[in-house]
Amino acid sequence: MSIAKVTEVISSSTVGIEDAVKQGVARASKTLNNISGVWVSDIKCTVNDNAITEWRCTLKITFVLND
Repeated sequence: MSIAKVTEVISSSTVGIEDAVKQGVARASKTLNNISGVWVSDIKCTVNDNAITEWRCTLKITFVLND
């Protein structure tokens, strides 16, 4: 039997949503082992001078605990 845990991470990118998700998973993988999935639960962006300057994603990252 496996036990999984979910942790919430907020990541950002000036490039786009996909880059923010990739950066969040890459950073989480430095301290979490056995990442098995990610759910993007929220997307926000900051706007300056009528242009999007940063994308922010709230991620729920699932990882399996070691036995």
